[in-house]
Amino acid sequence: MMKSLPLYFYRYCMLVCFFLAFSQLAKAQTDADALMIPKNFYCAGVVYNHSDWKDYWEGTFKRNNANIGTLSSNTYTVVGNYGLTNKLDVLFSVPYITTNASAGTLKGQHGVQDLTFTLKYLALTTEIGKGLFSVHAIASGSIPLSNYEPDFLPVSIGLHAKSVSLRALVNYQTGRFFVAGAGQYVERSDITLDRNSYYTDHLIYSNRVDMPNVSNLLFSTGYRSLQLNVEGILSQTTTQGGFDIRKNDMPFPSNKMNMTTAGGLIKYSFQSVTGLELTFGGNYVLKGRNVGQTTNLYGAVYYILDFSKKNAK
Repeated sequence: MMKSLPLYFYRYCMLVCFFLAFSQLAKAQTDADALMIPKNFYCAGVVYNHSDWKDYWEGTFKRNNANIGTLSSNTYTVVGNYGLTNKLDVLFSVPYITTNASAGTLKGQHGVQDLTFTLKYLALTTEIGKGLFSVHAIASGSIPLSNYEPDFLPVSIGLHAKSVSLRALVNYQTGRFFVAGAGQYVERSDITLDRNSYYTDHLIYSNRVDMPNVSNLLFSTGYRSLQLNVEGILSQTTTQGGFDIRKNDMPFPSNKMNMTTAGGLIKYSFQSVTGLELTFGGNYVLKGRNVGQTTNLYGAVYYILDFSKKNAK
């Protein structure tokens, strides 16, 4: 069973998730699944994501705002994944984001957001009963690629903070069915604003903002074969600090942004064109704090290239 892993995982590649305030990741969260790409294989992909919300939580109070209407964003992301070894993958993503508010005077923003690099290591695989149990360690880092403005939420394209994160993932698969769980912690740098004072829950005379860190818990289960992957996903994102949006005020980068999200994806690998994959999915914010009740839909095209000295069997 262990010897068949490179062939099994050949059919799959990874999508690095991005974080955007008030928008839930396409985190079709494939930096958080148990799939690897073999050594000297490269997966290139293009991902399109659309999200929108009308209702949002101002603290714990759910409301809408006629000065915003419906807030929507479109994201076009170039992604890549290369197998350094059969147990270590390196991934990257670069998103271009546009935002728009359907009402009021807020002008939508657009631009290249953050470059994200990820190392994904298969730390352990062992057979338990009739299934395979695996443990992955995943480290990521991101840096802003443009001088976009974070102090213009909810239409900002990001928070302009550098970040590093660690994720532990466990997965158990028996036959075609699997169940997985993951925990992640994200450390974020301070950011600077284009003003010399701001108000959180008190007045601060500075242009530097102390950004709270973030934790994430994820549970997924579904069906996985060489050709078809169908997956259900439930996640909880919790900000470690921050404060609530004040009544009738704009959101702020260091707000507490918590959300519970449910979604799913379908991934199909073509038999007639080796290496070609299509992925479709979406998710919905069930409950949140200082975030929009976002509906998120995405689609992706991937193609896997073999740079090994000989073709895989």
